[in-house]
This record gives sequence, structure tokens and C-alpha cells, in this order.
Amino acid sequence: MVLSDFWFLVAFTVVIVGLLVVDLVVINRDMGAPNMRQSALWCAFWVSLALLFSVYVFISRGRTAGLEFLTGYIIEYSLSVDNLFVFFMLFTYFAVPAAYQRRVLFWGILGAFLMRGTMIALGAALIKQFHWILYLFGAFLVFTGFKMLRSGDEEVEPEKNPVVRFARQRLPITPSYVGEKFFVRQGRALLATPLFIVLLSVETTDLVFAVDSIPAIFAVTQDPFIVYTSNVFAILGLRSLYFLLRDMATRFHYLKIGLSVVLMFIGVKMLVMDIFKIPTELSLAVVATVLSTSVVVSILRPRAEPHELPVEHAAEASGASPQLSAGRAEE
Repeated sequence: MVLSDFWFLVAFTVVIVGLLVVDLVVINRDMGAPNMRQSALWCAFWVSLALLFSVYVFISRGRTAGLEFLTGYIIEYSLSVDNLFVFFMLFTYFAVPAAYQRRVLFWGILGAFLMRGTMIALGAALIKQFHWILYLFGAFLVFTGFKMLRSGDEEVEPEKNPVVRFARQRLPITPSYVGEKFFVRQGRALLATPLFIVLLSVETTDLVFAVDSIPAIFAVTQDPFIVYTSNVFAILGLRSLYFLLRDMATRFHYLKIGLSVVLMFIGVKMLVMDIFKIPTELSLAVVATVLSTSVVVSILRPRAEPHELPVEHAAEASGASPQLSAGRAEE
């Protein structure tokens, strides 16, 4: 990466974080969970911002870079939608009131910036030194896609998360949610709240998904500039998209099949890249067609709503009492 790209990305990150802070702290500070109209407007804003940035990439870097950005953005955004369904199950599992979910998602997104930025820098450095790592990435994506295709709908089990288990064993935790706070002070002691345990679950879940998504974008391009910016724009609108899709979480049940096919396709693309280079235009067309088909089929062939987790079970998972979750969930 040239020095000018580095400083551009620093300024880019500062502007993006500033927009997120304005979104949470200034505009939505006292609004609680946004309604569908507000979420739709914010989704449209973030997507429009990504499309405007793609125009900049087309103009400043050329057609190939512009197509790579769009392809990478669509892949990462689609994989992020799958993240949202897992977040929905986590919030249900922990019985998190809707008004508190907004703050967890905000800090989860900021954490995702840091984690993905680090993983992208590490991946780019490894690829530059060891070209054969691309074959490992390709094989991993084919394996992940096949595993996703066979797994179907998996239950969320935060109690098996080693980070969550460690936090529950080592940290003093309040018996109930304390507003939107992650930590509270009682006398001289600093206590974590169950909301902090939820945040840990969200962050570690995003890290697991990043292990799939980062190799996927390197199948499209090895340009760190394109990899980083497409990832950032893909996760920018997650919070608004979550609230927009929250009540429709089960409608896109064929999306996981579409994502598994996409992962296997880009894995194969990476494996054969030194024998036959699949054009970016074809990759974009395949990704868009597979994902849009999975969404349309999901709408045309809906399935019954799954049963939600009992509130008492959610309380046990967070280390809180059943009375906590039952009372707070009614707020």
C-alpha cells in the first residue's frame, strides 16, 4: 500500500467513526430502538454512501478496481446479513430489551472495525510474502461453504463460548441489566452487567464470521485499499439493517444456502486463479444472481416461525436471575 493510500484510509476511518458517533450520540441518543421507517432511511443512507464511494473508486482507480469494490461489497454485505440473524438469536437468548440492543450493536461495530482492520493487514502481509496462502484460503472457503450447506440452522449456544465462560467465572456480574451500562460501580467495586456479556458474545461471533469473510474478499482482490473499504461499508449499516430485518429474521431462510454457494464459488476461483482467472464481471454476476435468487425463493416459499428461547433460559446464560430477564424484557 502506498503512503497516500495509508493516510487516505486513516482519514476515511476517522470520518466513518464520526458518522457512527453522530448516529448514536447525537441523532438517536434518546430514541431507544429505531422504528422500521428510521431504520430503512439509515440503511438507504449507508448503501447510498457505499455506492457513491464506488463511483469515486471507478473514477480514481479505474473500471477493474471499481468492479472489485462492488463485488467485494456485495459479498461482505451478504455475509454480514447472516451475522444479523445470529445477533437476533443472541439477543433472544439473553432476553435483551430492544432499547438496549442499539448500544450493543454500536460498540460491536466499532470492535469489528478494529478486528477486521487487523486481520486485513495481517492477511495482506502474509499473501505478499507467501503466495501459496491463497490456496489455503481457497480450500478453507470451499470447506466452509460445504459445511454451511450441510449444517442447516444451528442453535446459538453462548454458554459454550470460551470468552463468555471465562468472563462469567472471573468477573463479578450484577444480577440485572442496569440500563445501557456495561459496567457499574458499587462502592469501591466495579461490576460488569449482563449487557457486557452480550457484547462479548456479539464481538466473538463477529470475529468468527470475519475468519470466513476476510479470505472471501481476498479472492476478489488483494488490494488492501479495496479490501478494507469494502469491509467497512459492508458493516456500516448493520445496526440499521438489524432493526429493519429484526421482525423478518426467519424469512430469508434460503440465504444461508446462497451464501454457502457463493463461498464455494469464490473458493474455487481462488484455487484456479493461477490457471484460469475468472473475470471480475462474471464473479459479480454470479454473486448477485445466487444471492438475489436465494432471497426471492425465501419470500416465495416462507416457513413457520421458530419457537423463541424461554426467558428463564436467557437469564441463566447471562449469569443473571430469571426475575431479571422476565422483568427487564417487559420494559
